[in-house]
Amino acid sequence: MLPRPSFDDAGASWPPEQEKRRPRRWLLWLPFVLLMLLAAGWTGGWFYAASVAEKKIEEWRAREAQRGRIYACGSQTIAGFPFRFEVHCVEPRAELRQQNLSLKAADMLSVVQVYKPTHAISEFTGPLTVQEPGGALLIANWKLAQASVSGLPSAERISVVLDAMTVDRTVSQISSAFFKADHVEAHSRLAPRLPSDPPVVDLALQLSNATAPNLHPITTKATNVDVTATARGVKDLSPKPWQALLRDWQAAGGSLDIAKARLQQDDMIVVGDGAMSLNARGALDGQLRITVVGLEKLITALGVERAISQDSTVGRLSGALDRVMPGLGNLTRDRAAPSLLATGAAMLGQKTELEGKPAVSLPLRFADGAVFFGPLRVGQIAPVF
Repeated sequence: MLPRPSFDDAGASWPPEQEKRRPRRWLLWLPFVLLMLLAAGWTGGWFYAASVAEKKIEEWRAREAQRGRIYACGSQTIAGFPFRFEVHCVEPRAELRQQNLSLKAADMLSVVQVYKPTHAISEFTGPLTVQEPGGALLIANWKLAQASVSGLPSAERISVVLDAMTVDRTVSQISSAFFKADHVEAHSRLAPRLPSDPPVVDLALQLSNATAPNLHPITTKATNVDVTATARGVKDLSPKPWQALLRDWQAAGGSLDIAKARLQQDDMIVVGDGAMSLNARGALDGQLRITVVGLEKLITALGVERAISQDSTVGRLSGALDRVMPGLGNLTRDRAAPSLLATGAAMLGQKTELEGKPAVSLPLRFADGAVFFGPLRVGQIAPVF
C-alpha cells in the first residue's frame, strides 16, 4: 500500500497546484477600484480648483476696487463639473469711477475648459445700460453677444462678436437711435515680438449694415466696414481711462498703421491704407491713400460742397483745375456742385480700377485735426484729449 502524500513531501504538488489554479478574484475588481479612486480624486480636485477660482475672482475684484473699478454680481455661482468651469453672474455691474461711468447687464456666463485654462469664452444677455457723465443713458441690446479671451492671465488675444446689435441714447427722457448693426466683430492680438521690444497690437473690426444716425450724415445709411490695422508704441496695456491711454501712446510716438480699410455703402466703395498718429495736443495727423468707386456719391455723403463753400479751399481748387484745363476752375467758383467737385477731384487724382469698376485714387489727409479730401478741406476733428 502506497503511503499517503504529505504536504511536506518534496514533489507533493496537488494541494499547491490546486491553490495556484484558484482564480484571484480581486484582480477583477482592481480596474473598478482604480476608476473609483480616479473619480474621487478628480471630483476633489475639481471642487478644490473651483474654490481657488472663486478666491482668485474675489482677489481680482479687490485689486480693481483699489484702482477705482468696482465689479460685482447680484449673485454668482460656479458649476460645470466635471470637465469645465462655468461662472454664472446674474446682473453683472461695473462702476468705473475715473471715467464716471456705470454699466449693468442682465446676465453673464463665462466658461473655461479644464484642459485649456488659458482660454475663456463669455456670453452676455442684454440689455446693457451705460450711465454716462451728465446723465445721458445708453441702452444696448443684441441677439447674441460673445467674448473670447486667450492667453490668460495676460489676455494676449481678445475677440468680441455681436449679432443684431442696437444702441439707443436717452438724454432728458428723449431717446434716439445711436447705433445699429446686423453684425459686429472686433479682434485684438499681441503680435509676436522679442521680450525687449514694446508691445505691438494687431486690430481688426468688421461691421455689417451699420448705421449711426447722429455721428455724421455719411453714417445714416447702412454701411459695411472691414478694417485691419496695427498699433505701434503701446508700452502700457494696463487698464486706465482711454484719454490717459491715448496720451501715453502719443508720448511714446505711437502710430496706427492701417493695412486695409474697406467701406461699402450701396454701390459706393472706398478702400484705403496708410498711417495715423496724434500730435501733442491730441489732434489727428496722418494720411490715407484711398481708392473710390462712386466719387460723386462720397462727396455728397461727406457734404464736401457745404464744407468748402465757407473755406478758401475753393480758390485753391479752382486754381489747380485751371492749370489742368483753363476755365474749368470758374465752374467751381460759381457753384460747388458734387458732380463738378467729383470731376475736379478725379482730374487731380489718378484713374484706376477697383473690384472691376472704374475708380479714382487720391489722398485723404489729416493735419492737426483738419481733414483734407485731395485738395479740399472737408472738416475738422476735435482733439481726443
